[in-house]
Amino acid sequence: MLPFAVLAEPARRRILDLLRERPRLVGELSAELGLSQPGTSKHLRVLREAGLVEAQVDAQRRRYALRAEPLAELDAWLAPYRRFWNRRLDALERELDRMADPVPGSDAAPDPVPDFHPAPDPVPDFDPVPDPVPDPVPTEETR
Repeated sequence: MLPFAVLAEPARRRILDLLRERPRLVGELSAELGLSQPGTSKHLRVLREAGLVEAQVDAQRRRYALRAEPLAELDAWLAPYRRFWNRRLDALERELDRMADPVPGSDAAPDPVPDFHPAPDPVPDFDPVPDPVPDPVPTEETR
């Protein structure tokens, strides 16, 4: 399974966050996640198969630890995209700073954003209330 597909699951990302602090037993992870032990084990199996965690067997217990190498590969792949967004965000920051600065040479603060008041709806050219439709049931007067 591709790392993106593995990391798309929020519980798996949370497991990696917990393992970043220190290796943990399955029971500890289950308690932190609020999941059953079998549910946590399924997530750990997917992470292990993707190479993101490793299990250390200690008698009947398994202690899971984070493997940073695959995450470093993922980080390297993301680096050009991060630079792309950083340039865009830097340009946005410069534009916002420029908008907040007063006009050069003036002591006045920039004009506040005017309140938005939508224009009233135009008056329709027709009467929106139709004439009453006569009752199809005959009454004493119409007989």
